[in-house]
Amino acid sequence: MIIEKLKLTDGASKAEGVTVIIDVFRAFSVSCYLISKGVKRIYTVGKVEDAFKLRDIYRDAVLIGERHEKKCEGFDFGNSPTHILKGHLEGKTVIHTTSSGTKGISLAVNADEILTGSFVNAKAIAAYLTEKNPAKVSLVGMGYEGKWATQEDDFCADYIENLIENRKTDFEKMVEIIRKGDGARLLDPKNHEHSPATDFDLCLNRDIFNFVLRVKKDRDGINYLEKVIV
Repeated sequence: MIIEKLKLTDGASKAEGVTVIIDVFRAFSVSCYLISKGVKRIYTVGKVEDAFKLRDIYRDAVLIGERHEKKCEGFDFGNSPTHILKGHLEGKTVIHTTSSGTKGISLAVNADEILTGSFVNAKAIAAYLTEKNPAKVSLVGMGYEGKWATQEDDFCADYIENLIENRKTDFEKMVEIIRKGDGARLLDPKNHEHSPATDFDLCLNRDIFNFVLRVKKDRDGINYLEKVIV
């Protein structure tokens, strides 16, 4: 298995093999929490306008997403796991768009298969990849808005790689670096309306889910996330 670590939108476009699109803060942490709450299906789209078009088809769907980390105008929820966990979403269809993670899915056109990546199910991702043992794996850290690399996504790629290769990870050190660095924005009180401080811990709640989320297409070619228990 060749493991290649890539970054940002350019990396997503170049990714080959089984591709893990990583967005720790907060898209693909949110996706896992949504699945844990029993949502019926999560559709992922790259653009806000595509989310509204899709809701014209699925009129009871819940719109979840952000731009510049704030809830998109006209959406039901932003991209906060804290807010998601307080919502009544069991059995709902969700349409999800973000400025990094879901954009990365839409760009990964050269991938053989796409998984979402986050710390909350990183061990399951590593186990899935180890069992599948593809010739190539691409770990893509989407960073901030797909434009600037971030510590949390790069560390998540490192952690998944270490799990696959049976290397130890000083996770606590990673958390402290993130807390003082790129994750500090989540802890800044001026951002707490759209990003409560509790989002930080929820997104770094390592290995709490035993499933991966695999991207599939419905009959109309729309991406959705399929839960695969590992």
